[in-house]
Amino acid sequence: MSVVPTPEQPSVVFVRFLLDADVSPGLLSRLLQPYAKRDLVPDRMWSHRAGDTVHVEIAMEAMPAEVVHLVEGNLSQVVGVRNVSRVARSCLRQVA
Repeated sequence: MSVVPTPEQPSVVFVRFLLDADVSPGLLSRLLQPYAKRDLVPDRMWSHRAGDTVHVEIAMEAMPAEVVHLVEGNLSQVVGVRNVSRVARSCLRQVA
């Protein structure tokens, strides 16, 4: 799904990033930096360790569409991140 806003699409989207990364102290705080530097707060963050891998989900109910690809790029550049998957769809609600 394209997240670039057009007249038919909203300027905010629901987005979930699913990541696999190496176990490392400070990993979770480094994953939040791309959000913090854009003054964004995720609605949900979940992590689970399985051996030498950490599985992480970070979700926002209403992320500005124009920053989705920037945040995704920043997440993929975090040291230890093996892969990043994105699930995005139009927002069901607008955030004030």
